[in-house]
Amino acid sequence: MHITVYGAGALGIYFGGRFLEAGIDVSFFVREKRAVQLRREGLKINSIQGNFEKQNITIHTDPKKIDKADIIILAIKGYHLEQALPQIKEISKKTNAFILPLLNGVEHIQILQEALGKEKVIGGLAFIIATLDNKGHVEHTSKQHDILFGPLHEKQQNICKKLEIESEKINAKSYMKEDILAYIWKKYMFITAFSGITSAAQRTIGDIMGSRASLKAAENVLKEMKTLANKEGISLTNNDVVQAANQLQSLPKHATSSMHQDLRKGLPLEVEHLHGGALRIAAKHIETVPVIETLYGIIKTHENGTPQNFK
Repeated sequence: MHITVYGAGALGIYFGGRFLEAGIDVSFFVREKRAVQLRREGLKINSIQGNFEKQNITIHTDPKKIDKADIIILAIKGYHLEQALPQIKEISKKTNAFILPLLNGVEHIQILQEALGKEKVIGGLAFIIATLDNKGHVEHTSKQHDILFGPLHEKQQNICKKLEIESEKINAKSYMKEDILAYIWKKYMFITAFSGITSAAQRTIGDIMGSRASLKAAENVLKEMKTLANKEGISLTNNDVVQAANQLQSLPKHATSSMHQDLRKGLPLEVEHLHGGALRIAAKHIETVPVIETLYGIIKTHENGTPQNFK
């Protein structure tokens, strides 16, 4: 199996690196500037789950140069999808590759299906807290390093089974779920609360858990997201809300969301892809989600990456 990782942020480098570490054929499609850095500094993962580094990895910056791919792991931010779509289409058409998007949210699935065909877009998500240092190396600071994937179309069973076999070799938790949409929505519910409350408050999860009012706001986001999932035909339950709330409280006190990390760095934020997406789903079903709407309004002012001064 050959895997092409589209995107070389912390997510793409971490999981692409883990597949490489296991001896699987992996290449990376990246921007020119990132390609220069990767060629100079190499791929390196610093992780409590085990370090890994490799020089001279296969890097592409031109989709025309990619002649093989069974799966394209899409590891980009939601706000990059529109710009990336023509290149993804070109690579997939040339190689007949399936797409495994590891984006947060749900709107990207329909966008990709409309562009590539429903049979080509596998369901997927990832759980990891990681960032890049100034050399472009991954700093992975949590025990979680999970990929979940599963078929969204009957023609994907074979490729998902092949990926499941390859996944058994890697130093990460990567496994197949037949009901992948339910898991995507569980992640969407969790990340909307986690990213929303930490970014709006500009505090770590430990600070949030130390405030009953802040914790209640996060729990209310989970409840609102559960309602939206149910409206979309996904059977999330009150127990799923409780489990997500417990997951928030079980995180290390210093932990924070990738959105909050991006806010600290003055980078663009996925607020439109996550919270804006939830608001569009709510509008479709004539539902009100006041806490999500409030967090969206607060975070939206930072969407384009206005640099901030943080201690």
